[in-house]
Amino acid sequence: MSDQDIYYIDGEFIEASKAVIPVNDLALLRGYGVFDFLRTYGRKPFCVEEHITRLKNSAGLIGLPFPWTIDEVIGIINQTLARNHHAESNIRIIVTGGPSDDFITLGNVPRLLILVGELRYYPPEWYSRGVKVITVPGWRAIPGAKTINYLSALVALETAHLRGAVEAISIDRDGKVGEGQTSTVFAFSGDRLLTNEDGILPGVTRELILRLTESEFTQQIREITLDELRRSDEVFMTASNKEVFPVVQVDDTVISNGLLGPRTSRVMELFRDHINRFAQGSIN
Repeated sequence: MSDQDIYYIDGEFIEASKAVIPVNDLALLRGYGVFDFLRTYGRKPFCVEEHITRLKNSAGLIGLPFPWTIDEVIGIINQTLARNHHAESNIRIIVTGGPSDDFITLGNVPRLLILVGELRYYPPEWYSRGVKVITVPGWRAIPGAKTINYLSALVALETAHLRGAVEAISIDRDGKVGEGQTSTVFAFSGDRLLTNEDGILPGVTRELILRLTESEFTQQIREITLDELRRSDEVFMTASNKEVFPVVQVDDTVISNGLLGPRTSRVMELFRDHINRFAQGSIN
């Protein structure tokens, strides 16, 4: 048996080294396509319906056909997971633009790809000590769509890494906070939990955090300025692969005295309790 990852590529299960798409696919030619990303807990895909719903919505926002039902995609994900043997997995679902005869005109034959790999774990100190992030100018072109066009995000993340940071938060021309390149932003002002919703991708983990913390903190979903973010008592970010990670420095500004704050710690505890219950089968 091969020890390679097995992918689902446009109707076939195939070893990763043999996985290809034709060169006339608009995903390659024009960066036209959408994707979503999730992971497993207890070898079960977490928030899978929410992720596929977002994927379908992303496709709709850019005019990309999505001929599969949510249940069909879930079934293919489970079949792909069954052909792999990871303790826990990352799952990337991609819908490409499909073939184009003239290399630019949109067609109506999208391709579905599901890439499963070994789960990547982030350094434990991210969660115990917190991380540094930077801010960069910019804003998502089609905020609600998770497209495969990540040029600006890749440039911003490389800038962050060169400056010793793990994320880059986009800031618009008016100084309003957007989102990280692969993460959503939260802040605490006292016991008030702040997050924005305009101009950002609707984060699946973000929505879960809002549900889990509803009874513990006063929530304010509103515009946040960069100055306000830097003055926050605590800052954290969320993502499906990174979970909940505390931020202790924004650019040159130290947050929460450079320490993991008690409110963020409580959010992390609530999240961990939830996923433990999911992994054990006590919740769906």
